[in-house]
Amino acid sequence: MKTLDVAKFIFASLVVVFLLGPLIAILPLSFTDSVFLNYPIPAYSTRWFRELIETESWRLSIVNSVIIGSGTTVLATVLGTLAGLGLRERRSSLLFSSVRTLFLLPMVVPAVVLGVGMQLMFARYELVNTYLGVIIAHTVVAVPFVLVNVSSALQGVDARLEHAAASLGASPRTVLFSVTLPIALPGIVSGALFAFATSLDEVVLTLFVAGPNQRTLARQMFATIRENISPAIVAAAAVFIVGTIVLALAMTAIRHRMS
Repeated sequence: MKTLDVAKFIFASLVVVFLLGPLIAILPLSFTDSVFLNYPIPAYSTRWFRELIETESWRLSIVNSVIIGSGTTVLATVLGTLAGLGLRERRSSLLFSSVRTLFLLPMVVPAVVLGVGMQLMFARYELVNTYLGVIIAHTVVAVPFVLVNVSSALQGVDARLEHAAASLGASPRTVLFSVTLPIALPGIVSGALFAFATSLDEVVLTLFVAGPNQRTLARQMFATIRENISPAIVAAAAVFIVGTIVLALAMTAIRHRMS
C-alpha cells in the first residue's frame, strides 16, 4: 500500500512539473536585459517591466483590462448570483435543466463563433468599439463560472435556517440578505474572482468587438507577438501569472476565512 502511495505521489509530482514547467521556464526571461529571449540570461534587469508602465500602448492596455475586468466582474457576479438563486429550487424539472444548459453554453461554444455573433449583433446596436460592448461580451463568458460557484455554495445552505427565519417573521427579502447570501458569500466571491480572471485572459472576443481604444493587455500581447517578439511580452505574461496566483491565493483565503 505504501508503494502505491509513493507511486501516486511521484505521478502527481510529474504532472505538476509538466503543467508548471513552461511557466517556470518563462518567468526568469522577464528579467533579462537582452532584447532576445534566450538562455543563458546575459544580465538581469527590470527594463521590460518599466516598458509596460512607460510605453503608452502597454499602459493603456493595462488600464483597459482593469476597467473592463471590473465592469465584467460586477455584471457577471450580479447576473450569475441571480441565476443561481432562480435555478436553486427547480433541480428536477426539464425547464431547469434546459435553462441551466443555456447559461453554461458559453463555456463550450467556440469563442470564434461567439465573437462573430456578437460582432453582428453589437454592430446593429452600435456597441462595437465601445467599453460597454466589450464588458457585455466578457460577461457572457464569465457568467457560467459565477453560476457554477454560486450554485455549489447554495447547495450548502441549510433550508431549515431559512424556514426558521421565516417562521420568526422575517420577510423573504430579509431571509435572502440575512441568511442565504451571507452563507453563500464564499461562492459568490469565488465566482467574482473567476469572472475577473476570465475577463483578464479573454482575447478572441476582444478581437471581434473591441476597437483600438479598448485594447486589453491580452489583446496587446497578441498583437505584439504578431508584429515583433519582445521580452515585454514575457514581462506581461509574468504579470498575468503572478496576478492569477494572487487571485487563487485570495480565493483560498476567503473560502477558509468564511467557512
